[in-house]
Amino acid sequence: MKTIKKQTIMKTITMKTIKKQTLLKMACLAFTLFTSITYAQNNNQNTSTERDGFIFEFVVGSGLISIEDSAGIQTFDKSQGTFSFPDLKFGYMLNDRLAVTVSTPGMIYEFQDNDRHFGAVIPSLQYWFKDNWWVNGGIGLAIDSPALYDIKDHVNDDWNFGCAVKVSTGYEFYKKKNFALNVQSNVVFGRAFLDGDAHRDGATINVGIGFSWL
Repeated sequence: MKTIKKQTIMKTITMKTIKKQTLLKMACLAFTLFTSITYAQNNNQNTSTERDGFIFEFVVGSGLISIEDSAGIQTFDKSQGTFSFPDLKFGYMLNDRLAVTVSTPGMIYEFQDNDRHFGAVIPSLQYWFKDNWWVNGGIGLAIDSPALYDIKDHVNDDWNFGCAVKVSTGYEFYKKKNFALNVQSNVVFGRAFLDGDAHRDGATINVGIGFSWL
């Protein structure tokens, strides 16, 4: 009994340590974003931008992804550092501050020695509260699929779908004509439904540099 109790205590301590490490990583990401935005605010010289027509953007960044399986195979207690892939955005300006967009956030994660991709296709609205600062949010389709480079015969070939929500914010620190660079942060939460009434939840947070054409 003492051995079992000791193992339980050690397991609890380990889980708390993992959670603290995850929170620390997320705090570092948030600090990086805020530092970059502050720097951009102090160095930006443009005061106005005319936005019209179509929008295209791709983002280069990295962050954290946590996956939880209803079967208990993997839980949110363990997060993985990874790159954003792919992270594209298409849209159209309704006026000089409001745009309707479709974005494709996603990250690669490891599951039972296989590389998989948890992403989404999300219709959303993007609004510029200030000339350089925007917020984007929406709800759409979650997609849990094998990484394209790691599809094996009858192994790691299942595609699962569900729903996802996304909230992101960005600050444009460089603009020239219809081109802009921005530093941004994205948070996505989704649930994909598996066979046998099971499901898989995914939560991602990332910081990146966006290359956009307005």
